[in-house]
Amino acid sequence: MITVIIPALNEEATVGYVVRLAKNSPNVSEVIVVDDKSMDNTIEEARREGASVITSTKLGKGTSMKDGVLVAKNEVIAFLDADIVTYSDDIIQILTSPIINGKADFVKSYFTRQAGRVTELVAKPLLSILYPSFPNFQQPLSGMIAGKKSFFEKCEFEEGYGVDIGILIDMYNLNARISEVSIGNIENRMQALEQLGKMSREVARTIMKKSKGIEPQNLETFENIQVIREQMEFAIREGLMSLKKVAIFDMDNTILRASFINTAASAFGFKNELVDIVTNNHNPFIRTKMIARLLKGKSIGDLLELTDSIDVTPNLTETIVSLKGQGYITGIISDSYDCITNHLKNKFGFDFTISNELEFSKSIATGEVKIPSLFLQDEKSQCKHEYCKLNALINICEKYGVDLKNTLVVGDGENDICVIRKAGIGISFCSTNIYVDSVADYVIKEADFELLLPIFN
Repeated sequence: MITVIIPALNEEATVGYVVRLAKNSPNVSEVIVVDDKSMDNTIEEARREGASVITSTKLGKGTSMKDGVLVAKNEVIAFLDADIVTYSDDIIQILTSPIINGKADFVKSYFTRQAGRVTELVAKPLLSILYPSFPNFQQPLSGMIAGKKSFFEKCEFEEGYGVDIGILIDMYNLNARISEVSIGNIENRMQALEQLGKMSREVARTIMKKSKGIEPQNLETFENIQVIREQMEFAIREGLMSLKKVAIFDMDNTILRASFINTAASAFGFKNELVDIVTNNHNPFIRTKMIARLLKGKSIGDLLELTDSIDVTPNLTETIVSLKGQGYITGIISDSYDCITNHLKNKFGFDFTISNELEFSKSIATGEVKIPSLFLQDEKSQCKHEYCKLNALINICEKYGVDLKNTLVVGDGENDICVIRKAGIGISFCSTNIYVDSVADYVIKEADFELLLPIFN
């Protein structure tokens, strides 16, 4: 009998289909969804279709795969991605038949698609240099695989993008009989160019890690490796410069090292009133309106002076200059006030800001506020929130003609979760919220924007 393992993170829209496909496959007696602490209805959808669900012991696909192997009850195991709905009905049979027929211990799939840049520019050249006898697999980075549990248990499941090539190399070093099978045409998500840099580094790191000690490596070998890396990086930079891209920053506790409204509460003496509003009003519209009233009577000079008293995260100016040099349109999306975000835009060179519009009369705050319609749910929304920064980002992308996957978002709070999760590159910056960290592509815990530079340069 066969166990099918499906690692999943926030795949409520597709995981049910994949589970159903697996359960309807011959000889499958167990389907395990390993949930990577999803924040949507992934678990409910998987259970509805009859899968067993376990929670990964650590964030990351590699750990999820290893956890699934350790709880699987069958010797034959197949892995499927949770976000693909173009599998053929006989995908499990194709992957497992060589094992069941006694011809293989491990099966790697390949499928019809445009040649992957990391595969062609990094994985294959590095393997040919470091493993001259390594078989010429068509898609060594494919994640649709099957194998014997007894072999998987001996593999080291790498973190990140190196997991699939790592398993393949481990199987080769274990002298497993490896077959490569075609699974037809698969439509999967193409990685944004920004992600390819991270992917190429992690794949290269895994191949080089696995190659240690297998043969003497001379200076020529390392020169060849450097050429491969430089060629991949050049291809990525060349592609990035031709793209329209948007970089978004949150304001409170991201650009500024403190919350504007909390700082104002201390400076202007309304801390108790603010706490009362926040704790007793869960509706974002009502809460926003009531908080704005606390600023009634304050002049624009008072508010900007207070803003300038708050520390700014180091290397902000340098980061904005670098982003613009890479072709990014830069902006601030905040649930604070436009008078504050515009001040920061003018001061540090952002291209635009979106935030709540605090009203003034003769330069004095009236206590009234307007919530921009860009924040509100409409037919283009990709989450269920009535008020969300993701709605604003989608509208900005439409305005500038930018694909959502060509966006970079930096934030720290609960209100940033949707926008970080859906961005091409989502960065959790000095966050204390575990859910923000869990959906981000990168997690930075030190308050210095210089740490962003390797991500997009």
